[in-house]
Amino acid sequence: MSWIDWTIVILPLLIVAYIAFRTQRYVKGVADFLAAGRVAGRYVVAVASGEAGMGLISLVAMFEMYYKSGFAFGFWGTLTTPIFLILGLTGYCIYRFRETRAMTMGQFFEIRYSRRFRIFAATLQSISGVINYAIFPAVGARFLIYFCDLPLHVNIFGLSFPTFGLVMATFLSVAVIIVTLGGQITIMVTDCIQGILSYPMYVVIVVYVLYKFSWFNEMAPALLHRPPGQSMLNPFDIDKLRDFNLFYVFVGIVSGFLNRMSWAGTQGYNAAAATPHEQKMGQILGSWRGGFSSLMYILLAVVGFTFMTHSHYAKPAHEVRTKLAWKAVNDVAGEPRFTVVRKELKSYLKTGHISPGLQEKLDEARAMEANEAKMDLESSKNIEKILHPKTQTISYVVKTALKTVDKSKAQTFGTIYGQMRVPMALQSIFPVGVTGIFCALMIFLLVSTDTTYLHSWGSIIVQDVVLPFRNKPFTPHQQLFWLRTVIASVAVFAFLFSFFFGQVDYIMMFFIITGAIWLGGAGPCIVGGMYWKRGTAAGAWAALTSGSILAVTGFVAQNNWVKYIYPYLAEHHMLATVTRIIEGASNPFRPYIDWHVTPDKFPINSQEIYFIAMMVSLTLYVSLSLLTSRKKVFNMDRMLHRGKYQVEGKKFEHEKLTLGNLFHKLLGIDKQYTRGDKALAWSVFLYSFGWGFGSWVVIVIWNVFFGHWPNHWWANWFFLTNVVIAGAIGVISTVWFTIGGIWDLNRLFKRLKAKETNILDDGRVVGHVSAADVALVENIDHVTIEEAHEKERMLKEELASQEEREEEAEEEEKDEDEEKHDEEK
Repeated sequence: MSWIDWTIVILPLLIVAYIAFRTQRYVKGVADFLAAGRVAGRYVVAVASGEAGMGLISLVAMFEMYYKSGFAFGFWGTLTTPIFLILGLTGYCIYRFRETRAMTMGQFFEIRYSRRFRIFAATLQSISGVINYAIFPAVGARFLIYFCDLPLHVNIFGLSFPTFGLVMATFLSVAVIIVTLGGQITIMVTDCIQGILSYPMYVVIVVYVLYKFSWFNEMAPALLHRPPGQSMLNPFDIDKLRDFNLFYVFVGIVSGFLNRMSWAGTQGYNAAAATPHEQKMGQILGSWRGGFSSLMYILLAVVGFTFMTHSHYAKPAHEVRTKLAWKAVNDVAGEPRFTVVRKELKSYLKTGHISPGLQEKLDEARAMEANEAKMDLESSKNIEKILHPKTQTISYVVKTALKTVDKSKAQTFGTIYGQMRVPMALQSIFPVGVTGIFCALMIFLLVSTDTTYLHSWGSIIVQDVVLPFRNKPFTPHQQLFWLRTVIASVAVFAFLFSFFFGQVDYIMMFFIITGAIWLGGAGPCIVGGMYWKRGTAAGAWAALTSGSILAVTGFVAQNNWVKYIYPYLAEHHMLATVTRIIEGASNPFRPYIDWHVTPDKFPINSQEIYFIAMMVSLTLYVSLSLLTSRKKVFNMDRMLHRGKYQVEGKKFEHEKLTLGNLFHKLLGIDKQYTRGDKALAWSVFLYSFGWGFGSWVVIVIWNVFFGHWPNHWWANWFFLTNVVIAGAIGVISTVWFTIGGIWDLNRLFKRLKAKETNILDDGRVVGHVSAADVALVENIDHVTIEEAHEKERMLKEELASQEEREEEAEEEEKDEDEEKHDEEK
């Protein structure tokens, strides 16, 4: 990159750093650090959470996914439109969680189930989240190294250091500084500023890409040039896609409903809004926030694929492949044991000719694969595929040669090559200036996600694992100290994990399987806890335990299949039996669930393991809750602060669902909605349901009953929806959210300045409510620690007497019902 590009990168970062230092003065207590004092407005929530939710690793994952599967499988994702639309408009889960006033999911679990379950759940949640996050620094650092063409090693005072480690350490340090300065306040403000600064940058990149590449002459022809069954544009011709197919979409639908709010990566945002209504409106605004950002992400993936496959760019694409392969080889296989292979590969990449030594290694690798396949009596198709040489692509030759020395290194090479293919292509595409803008955007995405995830996982460990164990509460100073210390420790773990761990699966698949350690069983506990008064702790324990065990088993099997499990099965003559069981189980569901036992990869992918875990956990939650539920059901009104327990916002009664208000209920409209709120809800509904889902239904009916569209029609359709309409929305949303975000930021600072500190609002639970519940303990601002603890003692006594009164009232009501029943007899 030139000095102009580096200047463009550094200036926005300095602005964000300055604002981060200025916001630390607003942190007056634990609630400020964890939930930004619960005073944020809808635009800050929408802009900041959107920036945090779309990290650099998510962009790389999107590049990886679209490069492999294109638009076609995503067309079927439109099935989710009516479901997710209703969930968003009604504030499904997010509204009720904000009503509980819990700052973490663990605090909600203690209120709803028990303290022991809170600790157990938080332990699983933090393990899942920390491991899931731990590859973020690796992918982000590699992206910057490959895109900016940085050397793999740097000499400092005569010593050689890996650039990979230095880049990770630099940006993790920046993230830790931002988080520890002001917690969620600093994170939210910096994310919002980054989001606002990003809007014009997205516009520049989109305009340049559309100027440089022709959709109809270059992008569409490249996407259409695919074998039958693997179309990147025709959704009725994708039956041979393995990982990203219709089953992938189906599992996403189930997960979106069942695991709503289960993932705590952006936990601080879930409790940050000023009221539950503002929280919901911030989420609804997110439907319009994407604009040019979504358009840019998709366009860059398509442009990367076009550049690497279209004949117009054959020469520069070959240079990119060669450069990428050689850089990845030195990155993955730099040890002395690979010296001979590296020399042969260097000669091959330079001349394009395979030397006798390299050809011998390729033949050896193929023979090894064929020999392993022959051990499986049921894999004749695999043998035929291996014995018939594939096209001698650069990546295939390099990967096969590395396999003769170390299979796991070959697999890691393949992963890095696939992830860095689009970034390396973009490096060759972008001119000076645009390169700097794109690099600045990527650093924004990297830092915003790092800060948000470090804050979430660090706070969960302190708030939901350490805090419930203590009999004596922390002082605010002690609690903030431990929050900052643990957050820094999570960053250290992520650095070490990223530095030494070799990722062997698609990023999306890694997300799914590591997330499933928690998500496999968390959904029923959350949704059931918020909406079903008969859900019990026994059901929650069973759901979470079973989901976690299944997910961990799948994770271990995936990462040990090539090295240990497959060779063990072959050595002990068990392959035939295992193959018959596994492949037979998937037969009824082919081609969408297609399990094959091969030596290279575990037959069940991450999405399929995730689905199995979800279904088992849901079944156990419902069945055990019904078996163990008592006649006395859980008091949902008290947990949600409704009716006589309401403590926030303008008092109003929640309407019961009737035929008369059904449609308004589906739109989420209630008495809290202003005219502007109603207009926003209707705009989202009409666009998403009327245009998005409505056009999808028409197209499906047309193709099923009146004949399939030709491929070039699909190219035109995706250009209209993903470029033209998305661009029009982008123009409006860029102006809209820039103005709204700046206005709402100013209002946030005023609220933070005026806000009083509640010393008991630290995440603890007393009885079945938060220790900070102002409905029962009044005038708790500006008190000493001793006075606060005395107030807490009063709270416990009040809760105990209140529970006694409620039990007596229930008994009296029961007696009256029995008397009435006897009289009727």
